[in-house]
Amino acid sequence: MAVLQYAESMQRITDMERVAAILAPLGVGVREIPVMAAGAAALLAQAQLDADAQAALLAALDDVFQRLQREKGYQERDLVVLYPGHPQLPELDARFRRIHTHEDEEVRYIVDGEGVFGFVLEDGAQVELTVQAGDYIHIPADVEHWFRLNDAQRIKAVRYFSARGGWTPHYTNRALQHFPGS
Repeated sequence: MAVLQYAESMQRITDMERVAAILAPLGVGVREIPVMAAGAAALLAQAQLDADAQAALLAALDDVFQRLQREKGYQERDLVVLYPGHPQLPELDARFRRIHTHEDEEVRYIVDGEGVFGFVLEDGAQVELTVQAGDYIHIPADVEHWFRLNDAQRIKAVRYFSARGGWTPHYTNRALQHFPGS
């Protein structure tokens, strides 16, 4: 279940209808898709996955991919696996923790762990949305956002693409506000 938090307060919103209403003006969509991949429990429990294990997990989640292909036209997908000790974790964290946009939509299905997406609302307020296993998030092109891991530093997320190459971050140089607990 996703949790939304405002930067300037400790206010946390867990009601999905309220979360959706706050993010709707940006076009950001969040919904729950239970992770029910047959035979994937052992793969989800592992911190690290080699290429074969990642392919096996993606295959186990193929029903979600096929449904999203029909609904949204996605052509490709891959799996992001981040964990404590990942050799590129500091660089990846620094790269996506800054406020940026993309020329294409960003779509993630969280299948294990947690992460935090942040957004700049139309009035300039900043919010962070903690997502966890079973959360599917769609961020339209040109929406100011960022991503960071929480203290657990563990996430497995399927990324869906309608076209490759549109996910290059374009940094806005807007200052990121302080969030309690970040």
